[in-house]
Amino acid sequence: MDKKKFLFVSFDGLVGDVAWQVIKEGHEAKYYIKNEDEKDIADGFVSKVDGWEKELDWADVIVFDDVLGQGKIAQKLRREGRRVIGGTEYTDRLEDERAFGQEELKKAGVNIISYNDFNSFDEAISYVKANPTKYVIKPDGEAQNIKRLLFVGEEDDGKDVIQVLEAYNKVAGKKIKSFQLQKKVTGVEVAVGAFFNGNQFTFPININFEHKKLFPGHIGPLTGEMGTAMYWSGSNKIFNATLQRLEPKLREEGYKGYIDINCIVNSSGIYPLEFTARFGYPTISIQQEGILMPISEFLFKLAEGELSEFKTKRGFQVGVRIVVPPYPFDDKKTFEGYSKDTAILFKRPDFSGIHIEDVKKIGDQWLIAGTSGVVLVVVGLGSTMEQARKQVYGRIANITIPNMYYRRDIGERWFEDCDKLHTWGYLREA
Repeated sequence: MDKKKFLFVSFDGLVGDVAWQVIKEGHEAKYYIKNEDEKDIADGFVSKVDGWEKELDWADVIVFDDVLGQGKIAQKLRREGRRVIGGTEYTDRLEDERAFGQEELKKAGVNIISYNDFNSFDEAISYVKANPTKYVIKPDGEAQNIKRLLFVGEEDDGKDVIQVLEAYNKVAGKKIKSFQLQKKVTGVEVAVGAFFNGNQFTFPININFEHKKLFPGHIGPLTGEMGTAMYWSGSNKIFNATLQRLEPKLREEGYKGYIDINCIVNSSGIYPLEFTARFGYPTISIQQEGILMPISEFLFKLAEGELSEFKTKRGFQVGVRIVVPPYPFDDKKTFEGYSKDTAILFKRPDFSGIHIEDVKKIGDQWLIAGTSGVVLVVVGLGSTMEQARKQVYGRIANITIPNMYYRRDIGERWFEDCDKLHTWGYLREA
């Protein structure tokens, strides 16, 4: 592919790694980050701009990295004839408004879990008292990005959910404007995702298993993500029962980008939980390692609407997040005291499978940037899950960052989950 120009537009500096990969492939990239506290992310890796609108005529491809209103802008620019990867008002709502997403699934004939929406904690508490069972508390809008606010109840009478709602009413009322109570369903948590070219889904699809708890063994506070195990697949039962049914609506919207739906599945059925109507983080970094095409060419063809299928590596991919204090919490004082501008060191000059998140570079030295404490994604591949795990943790052993931590069990649960999913028939290609 001839040399192209890519413009990346971000709220919080999420898409820097993709921009860096595009540059390494010989293309030009400019990067805009809106959040003042995150503006140093990817410094030294990607050229920055203070405003993205004035760069529109320069760019061959424009990439938006989030929802929260970016879909409206992306849709407008596509209608002007520009090549744009990003959402629409509709797809933003699928992710930002949980109830809307669930109702759209229902319209498409997808079974959904029983839920109720609330904007009053007192009303929600009264509801749980009158209808005692296990619930999951799911904030809407921007608050859903604060993963520690999501709570999964464990008590049959819902008393633990009531206690959390009472606590949120006292301390988190300003952050949580509306929320959903969803009945808890047990089973295997699995996500299915695919890229959409404006007219149809591209193949293969992606089957992935997120690890959101902070500590090994699936314990501790919920995070944005600590790691993901995945593989590429042809169409299967989970895809056909969920995302595939939204294809007509996504075609009507002209959506171009990645869309993913996280589900709980068991012997009784498939139960969608939530959408990600954008690139996933760290999902997109892990996916790049398995796509047998330069990411720059992949993005250009997707934006053009020309990409209908692509080749991928066989086997499995495992991505592990390397984080530092205060992650997963917001604590500026702790970040500045323990992590800000800390050096990232490599024992050997081997950057295979290394993807940046909140990182900057001064000269040849990599340093921690931003405010969140999310530093790197390290990826391993293998023909088996165990081989992919062995490679990723071998690569992590080459990294030294003061106070760094990560989960050592990413991908382990595959062996148990795989047996169940195959027994239920959900992974069989159709």
